[in-house]
Amino acid sequence: MDLKFRLPLNWGSAMDVQYIVDGVVALIGGLFGWVLKIIWDAIKDLKEDLKETNKVIHEQYVRKDDYRIEMSKIENMFNRIMDKLDGKVDK
Repeated sequence: MDLKFRLPLNWGSAMDVQYIVDGVVALIGGLFGWVLKIIWDAIKDLKEDLKETNKVIHEQYVRKDDYRIEMSKIENMFNRIMDKLDGKVDK
């Protein structure tokens, strides 16, 4: 028994091959577009998360230069207190 796979007679025509190539290109293009949409949506979600994070950071945390300014004010107050105490001890 000789089992050979035989293609239909009209399988080899250029028109049928073109349909197959067009289908493969369309499939690849569709998959590529789907992947790009997933990536685009992920980037959009990350941008929204970053905006929310920036809001939280600005509301809850102190900037370094603001912290230094406030600490220098407190240090000046302590220095004045220490100067007053030193003046009381001398008298």
